[in-house]
Amino acid sequence: MTQVTQQPVGHPRTVERLIAGQAVMDGAGVKINRVLTQPLQRRLDPFLMLDNFGSDEANDYLAGFPNHPHRGFETVTYMIEGRMRHRDSAGNEGLLENGGVQWMTAGRGVIHSEMPEQQAGRMEGFQLWLNLPARDKMRAPWYKDFGAADVPAFATAAGATVRVIAGSSHGIAGAVQRDGTEPLYLDVELPAGASFSQPLPAGHNAFLYPYRGSVTTGGRQVATRSMAIFANDAAADGVQVAAGAGEPARFILIAGRPLNEPIAQYGPFVMNTQQELQQAVEDFRAGRLGEEAHGA
Repeated sequence: MTQVTQQPVGHPRTVERLIAGQAVMDGAGVKINRVLTQPLQRRLDPFLMLDNFGSDEANDYLAGFPNHPHRGFETVTYMIEGRMRHRDSAGNEGLLENGGVQWMTAGRGVIHSEMPEQQAGRMEGFQLWLNLPARDKMRAPWYKDFGAADVPAFATAAGATVRVIAGSSHGIAGAVQRDGTEPLYLDVELPAGASFSQPLPAGHNAFLYPYRGSVTTGGRQVATRSMAIFANDAAADGVQVAAGAGEPARFILIAGRPLNEPIAQYGPFVMNTQQELQQAVEDFRAGRLGEEAHGA
């Protein structure tokens, strides 16, 4: 694994607030901790939603996510443990396994399913919804699977192990780059007592979510499965995160450039105006949404 010198952060961001998340059911009854909800979309622009799913009970996930539509944004599914089969109306199919990432740009429209391919064991992962700029909302759909080995990773002398799903960290380019929203998506593992720093542009919205252990950042302790939203301080140059002395930690760190565009959402459709939203619903009900995707 590549070894890097950790880039210093001189003025780390503080934590604006902590979010506990909401227990919801989605798809055909999959239990989820939804930590980025619709009321936070403007604050965390360009991110629309973050779900953390995880269970050792097969009945919590076996029903999966049968066919459903999307338009106007991107979905990023990161599988920590388990196997999930993707199929969509554009003819794409792939198997998401431990450590893999599925990146799908719905664009003008796609209908897809995400179904577990296991009968027992743990299923755990994340799905992030990333908004598209207005100019790209009706672009052709795009899809790509990244196996665990396809996600760049590095280690720091301080002991952090970092996987770079999107953006760039310490000179290591991630699996996906996006010009409009400039997303940074890191999965960071810290031994007990270790720390990690990540430079960030001051104008980017950013948040952190520990899913193993707890961390301290911006003067606050962040418990397992709660989200810390970082304050936007023009003088800040990044974030610093530390694991406690007694236990290791693992967290995702996500940041991006806000679009500052109107958000109109109805379920799985995210556009800029109510008229565009109504058109998306009409296209789906008329059976045109999936056809457009297949013809792309």
